[in-house]
Amino acid sequence: MNPFLWLITTIIDLYIWILIASAVLSWLVVFNVVNTRNPIVHSIGDFLYRVTEPALRPIRNIMPSLGGIDVSPVILIIGLLFLKQLVFWLYIQIFI
Repeated sequence: MNPFLWLITTIIDLYIWILIASAVLSWLVVFNVVNTRNPIVHSIGDFLYRVTEPALRPIRNIMPSLGGIDVSPVILIIGLLFLKQLVFWLYIQIFI
């Protein structure tokens, strides 16, 4: 496999896992399983928010309100999976 292709797909996969971790942490905070006053939980939550919010904000601005249900991470994950397949397809079309 091409190292450049490997790097792109690894970054996309890593970002998908970060999105999943952010969604799970938000559920844990909402259901009072974890306390955000804990410094470690706060720093992890802050990091996840700062990494994911710039990509999720435009999707949230476009999507209509669904009554407290946030589907923007799911839409972003689908978009990232599409981008990953597109990169593979373009690599095959150009170099093979």
